[in-house]
Amino acid sequence: MTPEPIREALGGVIRHFEQHPELGPTTDSTAVATWQGGLRFETAGPNGATLVSEMPKAVGGGGGAPTPGWLLRAALANCNASMIALRAAQSGIALTRLEVTVDSDSNDRGMLGLADDMPPGPLAVRVKVRLAAEGASAAQLRELVDWAERHSPVADALRRVVPLSTAVEIG
Repeated sequence: MTPEPIREALGGVIRHFEQHPELGPTTDSTAVATWQGGLRFETAGPNGATLVSEMPKAVGGGGGAPTPGWLLRAALANCNASMIALRAAQSGIALTRLEVTVDSDSNDRGMLGLADDMPPGPLAVRVKVRLAAEGASAAQLRELVDWAERHSPVADALRRVVPLSTAVEIG
């Protein structure tokens, strides 16, 4: 696929927000997780999107779907890959290969409440990008990745302290 349709669409969106910066702030679409029993959940999103997660058998789940932690890594991999492809199209670079791998280190003792000094989430996250494009230099490809890392919403949410609030409704 040529980058032209992406570049054209992106150009229109950029012009729109340049002309109407007040329209930039928005509330993102919701994700609603509904308990399916045990440690399995189905999450509904926009346009009929659904996603299922389940904890592994080791903690009492069925292990029949990805864990929420894996979904976080998948979200980062997909978001970074999307931003690289977006920037490549914007720059007129036709990618011939793009693969983003994300892994992390965690200590399950934190998640299980067995160590107050141990965070329940990832201790380190690693991203590996493999990409190629005919006619693009290694420096140009590295700049695509650098730009994507700086503009990836999921990477930003992992890097920056984002305010989080919880409301509880009983019944």
